[in-house]
Amino acid sequence: MPAIDFPLEKLHAYEGRNPRPEDFDAYWERAIAEMKAVDPQIELRPSEFQVPYADCFDLYFTGVKGARIYAKYIRPKNVTEPHPAIVQFHGYSGNSGDWNDKLSYAALGYSFFSMDCRGQGGFSEDVGGTKGTTLRGHIVRGLDDHPDQLLFRDIFLDTAQLAGIAMNMPEVDPTRVGAMGGSQGGALTIACGALEPRIKKLAPVYPFLSDYKRVWEMDLAKDAYQELKDFFRRHDPQHKREEEYFTKLGYIDIQNLANRIQGDVMMAVGLMDTVCPPSTQFAAYNKITANKKLEIFPDFGHEGLPGFNDLTFQFMMDL
Repeated sequence: MPAIDFPLEKLHAYEGRNPRPEDFDAYWERAIAEMKAVDPQIELRPSEFQVPYADCFDLYFTGVKGARIYAKYIRPKNVTEPHPAIVQFHGYSGNSGDWNDKLSYAALGYSFFSMDCRGQGGFSEDVGGTKGTTLRGHIVRGLDDHPDQLLFRDIFLDTAQLAGIAMNMPEVDPTRVGAMGGSQGGALTIACGALEPRIKKLAPVYPFLSDYKRVWEMDLAKDAYQELKDFFRRHDPQHKREEEYFTKLGYIDIQNLANRIQGDVMMAVGLMDTVCPPSTQFAAYNKITANKKLEIFPDFGHEGLPGFNDLTFQFMMDL
């Protein structure tokens, strides 16, 4: 089999390269406490997009540091008892997308929430200086500041906060909530399940934001990870602070959060992925201690994986 990374046997045993900060757990417990202290000021506005069998809303809430976060919310009609829900996260630089590709879950009788990440392609605010898009540089935002200023810290917290909001909806059964997404969305699915452990089922696809040092050592700090290389070239050209920077990135490295997940996981990986290298994905997957299953696509990279959407739908039907 062609290979761009370790052999499959080694991938299954790989534990990651990026340093884990010594105070990692305390860091996230402090962050979660900050999130829980926020008054979310939830606002629901009927969307212009509507269908006969569901109500579609524009949902806004206040996240940490005062940012207003946006999510699409689809609630099925004529469902009298509390029902399952899905929270969905999008790829890097994108947004929550169109309404129509989420309606299959509403037809199943599920509520569906799809979040815009701060400062990317949707409506959620990045309050770190200016409103509107702030791409690129989200991975390295805050790297020369206190770790609490890392932007992805706040985005990870947004995912858990949205999941909590979904679970508190009177129409939702809080014990039957799933999370899903690809690339950045795959990373956020893992972060969501780690920071909100009541998430029952997780379906991450080729997750981003994992094992940053491995990405750099493979000379794959390009495409979605380009800002890592740019940061070192401009701010640490001789890598004198390399260990410090990679350790700080360890706070927002999903492999370090993965062991907090309690829900069932079905993850997909393409072994020809040069955007999010397979070893970085396995670093996270191998640390998951909950019930898990890995779907491997040997000849596929960072692209559509045939049949996995159907597998995800059937996986979530068990909710």
